Amino acid sequence: MQKIGRTFMEMTRYAHLPPSDQQRGVTPPPLEKPYQDDGTAIALPSPESIRVPSSDLREAIEMRSSVRTYTRDPLTIEELAYLLWATQGVTGIVDPFYTKRNVPSAGGRHSFETYLLINRVDGIAPGLYRYLAFSHRLAPVDIRPGIADSVMNACLGQPFVRSSAVTFIWSCIVYRMSWRYSERAYRLVHLDAGHVCQNLYLAGEQIGCGTCAIGAFDDELMVGLIHADGVEEFVIYAATVGKKKNTEKL
Repeated sequence: MQKIGRTFMEMTRYAHLPPSDQQRGVTPPPLEKPYQDDGTAIALPSPESIRVPSSDLREAIEMRSSVRTYTRDPLTIEELAYLLWATQGVTGIVDPFYTKRNVPSAGGRHSFETYLLINRVDGIAPGLYRYLAFSHRLAPVDIRPGIADSVMNACLGQPFVRSSAVTFIWSCIVYRMSWRYSERAYRLVHLDAGHVCQNLYLAGEQIGCGTCAIGAFDDELMVGLIHADGVEEFVIYAATVGKKKNTEKL
């Protein structure tokens, strides 16, 4: 049996790290994946305008559960905007070095891009979209019929992807992190993914939604859907969201 995990942990210790590109004076990469604006991006309600029910933090933590069964009720566009703001909302930019967001990230590098399979959101056609965090918009990626089945298949056939209102897919542009932290970045991005998804769980509770994190997916199929190369940009995590029908505590 190959001891790949042990080797990874060993070789990403500080004693083995080469100098980072930041230490070498290399220009940092963009803080957001470039987007060629063709006029099709959808503006989302501003975070300041969104009203959500008040929530007790302890109650939200106690109620947090992984939910795989949802009603057919759609999310409103305001609710979707709130979930995006809670998980990757930009609160400050220090270009080109870091951003401040509503979740922690090592060095403020925030190496993730958010993709969404939208099945049921009022006012938004079903399809696969990318969240443009800096301008708080959604850009269509693939709105052809059948994309929901393709995402479900990439998630190893888990049917609640197809029945969710929205499935979040987080990709990682790893050089955004490794520019500063060298090979240690591969540890850090997995920690950051947990921060993001837990915010989704808690924000979902606040608006009557259940969430289920997904770590079981076909890496190659997933990157094909978002048009990534699987090396410089790869899918790191996913999660379904929908209005609660019943819950299963994990």
